[in-house]
Amino acid sequence: MDDEQTIRSALQNVNDSVILIDLNGRLGMARAGSTHFSDRVNQAFDGYPIVAMVPALPLENLGNPRFKQIMGLKYPYVMGAMAHGITSVKMVCAAAKAGMMGFFGAAGLMPAEVESAIDRIQADVGDLPFGFNLIHSPYDPELESRIVALYIRHSIRRVCASAFLNLTPALVRYRVSGIHLNQKGDIVCPNQVVAKVSREEVARKFFSPPPDKLLNQLVESGAINMQEAELARHIPMCDALTAEADSGGHTDNRPALALFPTILALRDEMVGIHRYKQAIPVGLGGGICTPHATAAAFAMGAAYVLTGSINQSCVEAGVSEPVKRLLAETRQADVAMSPCADMFEMGVRVQVLKRGTMFAQRAARLYEIYSTYDRIEDIPQAVRVQLERDYFRCSLEQEWTNTCAFFMNRNQDQTGKGNANPKQKMALIFRSYLGRSSLWAQQGDESRKMDYQIWCGPGMGAFNAWVAGTFLEKPENRDVVTVALNLLLGASVLTRLNWIRCQGVSIPPWLHQFHPLSREAILMHTRKLSS
Repeated sequence: MDDEQTIRSALQNVNDSVILIDLNGRLGMARAGSTHFSDRVNQAFDGYPIVAMVPALPLENLGNPRFKQIMGLKYPYVMGAMAHGITSVKMVCAAAKAGMMGFFGAAGLMPAEVESAIDRIQADVGDLPFGFNLIHSPYDPELESRIVALYIRHSIRRVCASAFLNLTPALVRYRVSGIHLNQKGDIVCPNQVVAKVSREEVARKFFSPPPDKLLNQLVESGAINMQEAELARHIPMCDALTAEADSGGHTDNRPALALFPTILALRDEMVGIHRYKQAIPVGLGGGICTPHATAAAFAMGAAYVLTGSINQSCVEAGVSEPVKRLLAETRQADVAMSPCADMFEMGVRVQVLKRGTMFAQRAARLYEIYSTYDRIEDIPQAVRVQLERDYFRCSLEQEWTNTCAFFMNRNQDQTGKGNANPKQKMALIFRSYLGRSSLWAQQGDESRKMDYQIWCGPGMGAFNAWVAGTFLEKPENRDVVTVALNLLLGASVLTRLNWIRCQGVSIPPWLHQFHPLSREAILMHTRKLSS
C-alpha cells in the first residue's frame, strides 16, 4: 500500500515517470513489474489497473527550447531588472551561475555606476549569460544614448528594454550594431534585446524591423553603416518579448490571462507578415509568484517566466533590510498605483507598496497639485506649508536649488527648461521628491520611512501567503535561486498533476499543493532516480 508521502515524493521526482494504479479503490504507485494491455481491460502488476501514466518533466524542459538555446540558459527563468541596482550584481551573478538569466537594474543610475557593475559582473561570471536593463528615458534621451554607448563598448550582449512607448535611436543603435552575415549567408545580430511590454501597439513595434526613419538617421550620424542598416530591415527589434501583466513598477495592470494570448497571437501575425525564419519567443512576467502561477504561464505557452517583486525581498536584492521586512509582510491588497518620477508630466504611474508608507498618497497629491496650478506661486499658502513641512522639509525655493544641483552633472537642459517654464519648474521640483523616495527606501533612511517608494505588485502578497509557515517566510532565508527552483519544481509537479487529472483521475486534496523545499531537497528530486 502506498501512503501519501510516497506518491507526493514520486511526483516531485520530476525526472522520472510515474505510473499510478488502483489499489482496490485507493490510489497507489507501481514501482516495478510489467504491463499487459488487452481489449478487455488494461492491467499491470498482478492485475492492478493502471489509472494514469505520467511522463518525466525535468525543469530544463519547461518553456521554449529555442529561447534557452539563444540565451544560453539551462532554465527558462529570468529575473527582471529592478531599477537603482535592486536587481543587484549579486543577484545577476547568482542567476548566471544557476543557469538562469538576471538583468542588472541599471535604470536611475549614472553611467559610471553602471560601468562599475559591468566590470564586477564580467569578472565574476565570465561568459555565463547575463544582461543589463535599458529603460526608456523620454526626458533624458542623452542619458539613454550614453548607456547604450557604454553597453556597446563593453560588449554587453543582452539588454532588457523596458518602459518604452516608442522605439528610440539609442535602442535601435544597440540592436543593429555589429549585425553581419555569417559564412552560410545568415544574418547574425550580436546584440540581443528582450523587450518588456504590456501594450499591443508597443509589442507590434518590437516584433517589427527597425523603422527606416531611425536607421537612416543613425547612418547619417555615423552610428551605424549602410550594410548594418540594410541587414537590420530583415530582423525584428527583439529576440524575445515579455508580456508584462499586473506587476510592480511601470505597469498597465493588465491581467495575464487576457494579455498573454493576445500578445502571442500578435507575434504569430507579425512573424507571418515579415516572413521571419523563426518565431520570436514570448515570455510572461507580472504575478509570477507561486508554483500555480508559474505552471499557468507555461501552460499558456510562455517561453519563459520573468520575476520581479518577489526577488526584491531576497537576500541578494539591493535594498535595505527594513524594506525587505515590509515586503515579507505584504498582502495582495497592500499595493497602489502612484505617479512615477521619470514620466511624471505624462501621467504615467507605477505600482508601489502602500503598507507602512504614505508615499502613494503623497505622490498622488503632488500630481493633483501639478495638474491644478501652473506655477509654484499659485499654490495656496496652506498647501505650500504642508509640502515644505511634510514632503520636502525645506522651502520650495531651496528645493529648486537642490534640484538644479542634481541636474548639474546629469542634464543641465532640464533646469534651463524649468527656468523658462514655471509649469516645468514645478514638475521638476515634484519629481525630486518622487526620485529620492526610492533612494530613501533603498538606503533604509529611518527618518524618511513614511516616504519610502517601494515598487511592488500584488504577486508579492501571493508569494508570502504561499511560503507562510515555511523556511521561506523569513526574508533572511530567501535567496533568489532557491526561490526560482521552487517555482520551477512546483510548476513541473503541478503540470504532472494536471496530466493525471486530464486522464480522468480525481486528485486527492493532499496533492493539490506544492510546499517550498530546501535547495538540497530540490536537487534530490531533480536527479534521475532510475539511472
